[in-house]
Amino acid sequence: MILLRNVSKWYGDFRVLNDCSTTINKGQVVVVCGPSGSGKSTLIKVVNGLEPFNQGEVWVDGISVGDPKTNLPKLRARVGMVFQHFELFPHLSILANLTLAQIKVLGRSQEQAQTYGLHYLDRVGLKSQAEKYPGELSGGQQQRVAIARALSMDPICMLFDEPTSALDPEMVNEVLDVMVELAQEGMTMMCVTHEMGFARKVAHRVIFMDEGAIVEDCDKEDFFGDIQARSERARNFVSKILVMG
Repeated sequence: MILLRNVSKWYGDFRVLNDCSTTINKGQVVVVCGPSGSGKSTLIKVVNGLEPFNQGEVWVDGISVGDPKTNLPKLRARVGMVFQHFELFPHLSILANLTLAQIKVLGRSQEQAQTYGLHYLDRVGLKSQAEKYPGELSGGQQQRVAIARALSMDPICMLFDEPTSALDPEMVNEVLDVMVELAQEGMTMMCVTHEMGFARKVAHRVIFMDEGAIVEDCDKEDFFGDIQARSERARNFVSKILVMG
């Protein structure tokens, strides 16, 4: 579903991504973790072309993201993206936030878009909030709306860029619960997150990044179960995260 081959990105002498390669198969959940500034968010954003890259190849469902002939808006419509800060339109109702892209990008009628929107709002437990505005909801609710908005576009895979890092601790689980359900239903997911409990519960693989490079890319069982076999950088990171958790 997602293929990255020798992807590099730099600003002048600073390498944000350094020769990154990985493959994510249909139905797999891959958690990307690592220290701040390690390139995690950039890696996930090159997948749907939100960040250009200087070298290498990125493919999503057989489509080359780096090919100038590729229709990136059309591709992005098929790749659900959930950001750290929700990115909802504050002046639109919750339901209008869900229907806008369906109508503009997918060409659905207002009625079709509302049917999809209400279905996925119900899916994340927020159907009763459809007529409210984002500012009237908690952070956790807004993030669940953002997930519902992505799902209403019928994505072939979902990208999550630290979806819980801007939330109060008590709101984190309501968002993770939705993500766990999606994973259990077989959605292909790539998640940048420090939530190691989520990684242990549903991830198939864990990618650990440092200084723009993929240092570890292994099965969840190997990453958590045999931490001594991991690189020193990964061992230090995981020990700190697990103590915090």
